[in-house]
Amino acid sequence: MTQNPFPMPPRQKTQKGELRRVGVELEMNGLTLDALAQLAAQFLGCEVEQTSRYERTLTGDAAGPWIVELDFRLLKKLGREKRQKDDFGDDLKTSAEEMLKWLTDNLVPHELVSPPLPLNRLHEVDALIEHLRHAGAKGTGDRMTNAFGMQFNPEVPDTEADTICAYLKAFICLYDWLLQRANINMTRRLTSYVDPFPSVYVRQVINQAYWPEMPQLISDYLRDNPTRNRALDMLPLFKHIDEARVLSVTGDALIKSRPTFHYRLPDCLIDQPGWGLHLAWADWIEVERLAGDRPRLDACCDAYRQHLDSGLSRLLTDWAEQVDKNWLGAQA
Repeated sequence: MTQNPFPMPPRQKTQKGELRRVGVELEMNGLTLDALAQLAAQFLGCEVEQTSRYERTLTGDAAGPWIVELDFRLLKKLGREKRQKDDFGDDLKTSAEEMLKWLTDNLVPHELVSPPLPLNRLHEVDALIEHLRHAGAKGTGDRMTNAFGMQFNPEVPDTEADTICAYLKAFICLYDWLLQRANINMTRRLTSYVDPFPSVYVRQVINQAYWPEMPQLISDYLRDNPTRNRALDMLPLFKHIDEARVLSVTGDALIKSRPTFHYRLPDCLIDQPGWGLHLAWADWIEVERLAGDRPRLDACCDAYRQHLDSGLSRLLTDWAEQVDKNWLGAQA
């Protein structure tokens, strides 16, 4: 029997009894903005609406609109401005905009953003990836400058402090293994977009006594991670739970309030046969499984703390290997 490429998490439903959802974001080039929009719309049975010069909205999916856009905030802002052809000032702005677009053409990806999809629709993303691959979409491995990622946003099963803290503990314990599995492209490694949590925060969270109330959990996170640039970005979730607390530390307008984890680690290898969302999703499920198994989570945190405290001998041991041998759900 073939294993399901999209295993389900231990907790598949929200507090409201609804199937949890996942939003997916794919960065790529190799296709024009309009070609990408048309190909995706054709596959999904959607209609394409031109939102601006660099943004397209695909409508008609029951889950909500899909977005296709140039992943460059300034150009998107310029692209929303209406211009008069016979206005000298507007002509200058248009020329500057076209020059900026030319300069960034090979560096800035196009991004395909899904609506929150129910767990039972994730296989459709892999089918869409294959459709775009055959049409010429290119990912991180196509050239050195392609620091393109795939991000996904699993909806939280609930917003209780202990639940969120358990996910943080599990992710921190599995991070080295996840990083090894992801095999991040060197260009992306040199950026700060997917930084690990700082060591002082890691040690605080894996302490077995660390199960704070939500205000303290958020404040501790903001103290050491007042940035979106984390492999697991918790700011959208914490903004959803306590917007005022998050805004008191960071006013970043790009932080979107939503009841999800924001997993930013994987590369987008859309041009490689066999690659798809299912690979990173299967790894993420190990975080879900560990977070949902309190005895195993406590034991894993204790083992990781001992590893971090092992001094020079730590250099001779591979924590990712220990995770692979001892702490994955299938082996528990």
